[in-house]
Amino acid sequence: MEARRAYPFDRIEPKWQRIWRERRVFRAANPGEPGAQKPKYYVLDMFPYPSGRGLHVGHLEGYTASDIVARYKRMRGFNVLHPMGWDAFGLPAEQHAIATGIHPRITTERNIANFRAQIEAMGFSYDWSREIKTTDPGYYRWTQWIFLQLFRRGLAYVAEAPVWYCPALQTVLANEEILPSPEGPVSERGHHPVERRPLRQWMLRITAYAERLLADLDLVEWPESIKEMQRNWIGRSEGAAIRFPIEGKDVSVEVFTTRPDTLFGATYLVLAPEHPLVSEITRPECRTAVEAYQQEVAKKSDLERSELSGGKTGVSLGSFAINPASRERIPVWIADYVLMSYGTGAIMAVPAHDERDYEFATLFGLPVRSVVRPADSSDPPARCFSGEGIACSSRFLDGLPTREAKKAMIAWLEEKGVGKRTVQYRLRDWLFSRQRYWGEPFPIIWRNGKAEAVPETELPVLLPERKEFSPEKGGFAPLSQEKSWVELPDGGRRETNTMPQWAGSCWYYLRYLDPANGQALVSPVAERYWMGPQGVDLYIGGAEHAVLHLLYARFWHKFLYDIGVVSTPEPFHRLVNQGIILGEDGRKMSKSFGNIVNPDGLLREYGADTVRLFEMFLGPLEQMKPWSSQGLEGPHRFLARVWRLVMEEDAEGRWTPRPGLSTEEAPLEVRRILHQTIRKVTDDLEQLSFHTAIAQMMILVNALTRQLVQWRCVLEPLILLLSPFAPHLCEELWSALGQTDSLAYARWPEADPRLLAEEEAEWVIQINGKVRGRMTAARSLGREEAEALARRRPEIEAWIEGKSVQKVVFVPGKLLNFVVGPS
Repeated sequence: MEARRAYPFDRIEPKWQRIWRERRVFRAANPGEPGAQKPKYYVLDMFPYPSGRGLHVGHLEGYTASDIVARYKRMRGFNVLHPMGWDAFGLPAEQHAIATGIHPRITTERNIANFRAQIEAMGFSYDWSREIKTTDPGYYRWTQWIFLQLFRRGLAYVAEAPVWYCPALQTVLANEEILPSPEGPVSERGHHPVERRPLRQWMLRITAYAERLLADLDLVEWPESIKEMQRNWIGRSEGAAIRFPIEGKDVSVEVFTTRPDTLFGATYLVLAPEHPLVSEITRPECRTAVEAYQQEVAKKSDLERSELSGGKTGVSLGSFAINPASRERIPVWIADYVLMSYGTGAIMAVPAHDERDYEFATLFGLPVRSVVRPADSSDPPARCFSGEGIACSSRFLDGLPTREAKKAMIAWLEEKGVGKRTVQYRLRDWLFSRQRYWGEPFPIIWRNGKAEAVPETELPVLLPERKEFSPEKGGFAPLSQEKSWVELPDGGRRETNTMPQWAGSCWYYLRYLDPANGQALVSPVAERYWMGPQGVDLYIGGAEHAVLHLLYARFWHKFLYDIGVVSTPEPFHRLVNQGIILGEDGRKMSKSFGNIVNPDGLLREYGADTVRLFEMFLGPLEQMKPWSSQGLEGPHRFLARVWRLVMEEDAEGRWTPRPGLSTEEAPLEVRRILHQTIRKVTDDLEQLSFHTAIAQMMILVNALTRQLVQWRCVLEPLILLLSPFAPHLCEELWSALGQTDSLAYARWPEADPRLLAEEEAEWVIQINGKVRGRMTAARSLGREEAEALARRRPEIEAWIEGKSVQKVVFVPGKLLNFVVGPS
């Protein structure tokens, strides 16, 4: 406990949080105000859903990182926008209301108050004057306004479609909210059984933006893995749409294929069990088996059905299609591996050249006909060959390479009027309505079976107050019970579904720019200032939002760009996903595992600055890493050492500045390591390499601790370098050194190039005598400094992690050898 009392964080931290709040230190200057002449920097967190459980230390990682960047950029002369708000509509609050009778607004406000208290206790430099809540009518007025613009331009429409319905949650769920389980598909939230139902739903035509959503990924600085996830979700495929007439019926089945060159090898058709033509083209003797199979498949999620490793199942419809190229009669089947949500919901099966088709054909004894041979062989392959090659057994295509064969077949299809070149996307239109109470009402009135827009002057359409929150039986939305709200005097009826939680989170970053504007979503002046020239400068959040939130926000942003509301084609220029912090047991923090670490006790025991420093010292921001509460001791001792460089405690326990701080120039070797630290910390902050910046500051502090004298010309830059990480302690030390203004806008130190030209050496790093790494560093490094640098190198961390370092052999300027054994 002595180390934890080494400096009075329990007095310092509330003091500076109060000063920052009262003086509005972190308020961003609006265009036209003093301070707005600076270059802008917009650093954004993915705003939280305020659950009743509060924040845990995993949540704080991204917030700490963004706050360090915000504080650093202010000191570099930027007008920094660093806001916070609440994604406050949501299913958990509604489910709690159903169970307890407590209105979701009450629990949401209570949770927000708790979240905000936890966040403020961490000393994050948010501009609280811009705080937003998606549940505020002044906010969702503009969510409704955006929907109306989509509706008027034909991008919002109603369709009856088979959807996932959860009886326990009593609402429709999107495909992305469904998980597979041994007992059948379940809801992502609560893991309740779900079922398919045909329901009338609002849809948003996100597919109209598919090509731009793909192409414009080249405009942003995102992790390549996230870009690839977006590309895969959109799923662009070039190929042909081909019509197969059904024998004895006046209908055709349209298929999409990326390999039209293999049409002569199509030996059967497969439809998704939900395909609208299934009932019409099923032979009477097959109907019972087909309907039973449809019911069985309805219990599976799309994810289960698309698993390549899953066993193939299917049922014949008893009917036949005509291959438009060969004129051959081919059987028609349904199978669960064909999804209605991709392409046309039907495929031409070419088992000689598609692994899934081959497995299916082998299982059910269907024909396999090779029509492509490898380029280096004159014979067709003995088994399935899915690569490109040379067309064979394909009449007019014979001898053509695959690319030329594709072009020739498409030309033939278009000439004969039985197909055409086309581009398909895996992306489906966005299911946008929910049978819930706690969400944004749609600004729509139904009259004579037609949807009409509520006049913009009547926005917002307010969510009516209710005491009952459960939907009606059959999945009808709770608002349908609010007759006085639903039924209008002129005979019109309000839409009773509500928008999904995604709606409010699609555009919240824009409302921060101009949160009090009652005339527009955002003023053009504010939007151009804060979003120019390329959008949000840095967006930090969890990888769990890598697809849907980012995709939906990009869609809405592009739409707003098209109608002139925003000036950039993309909303988020640079994206960083912080890695998951695991519990001390090595598993993901979860209430069910009982391994969640609440920050409140840690703040009381160690203080916010220690928690902030430790969160960043765990390892690279983007990597997964385990939590260790014991690990807080090291950063806490480090901060205490910094404190004691400036302050001393008298016999009565009062802290005052140390007498005799030198105002003279520090010795060359001290100035040299200071400026090396300035350069290293600056470079690392630009790269978000917070852990290595901290390690370098530890090297400087270790060097200073060995000195008998301390110099103001060294301590002041050190305090400024450390302040983004440990702002409370540094503000107090800055004040103790006689500075009267907050250091929040103090000038960031600059490294002197003349002091960086120290002779460097290549250090060899060994583990148990074997070379495992090398580093270039100052030849004059002492044992502690060199060891600290070596330990932070990823290739060395991997060898040391989980082991006990029993000894370190140190050869100055040349070598470090870690002798390790089992932990």
